[in-house]
Amino acid sequence: MSRAILDDHLLRDLLADDASAGLIDLLDVFEPATTNLYLYRLSRSVAAARGGALTGGWSAEHRRSLGAQLLSSDDEIEIVPTIAFRMAEIAARHRVSTLGAECVAAAEHLDAPLCVWSGDDGPGIRAAMSDLGLDYRTITR
Repeated sequence: MSRAILDDHLLRDLLADDASAGLIDLLDVFEPATTNLYLYRLSRSVAAARGGALTGGWSAEHRRSLGAQLLSSDDEIEIVPTIAFRMAEIAARHRVSTLGAECVAAAEHLDAPLCVWSGDDGPGIRAAMSDLGLDYRTITR
């Protein structure tokens, strides 16, 4: 089975056992993967939530539970290996952040769709994915 790159919001939903119908449908076809920066952003939110969209409104107990899932998810979720040079090439050619360059490079590396929460749908990443002929999908919650 091939992989799909999940952003930090979708990764959170998967690990918290709170997947939307769209995410469940996606995971019927693809195995989950993510990038180091998406994993870092979710981990940072779990470790030190100060508000924000990821886990800011969650109780400490709920965040600890998600943290335990993060620590035990290595076998279930592939983390894309170092793709730094390709990230630099993508960032030089497209108006994307480091995170944007990483997720585009990861999708290209795995020949996988990049799947993001619809609330984080960004024109720069979408344009880079389109320019490279890669599959970009938004998932609603």
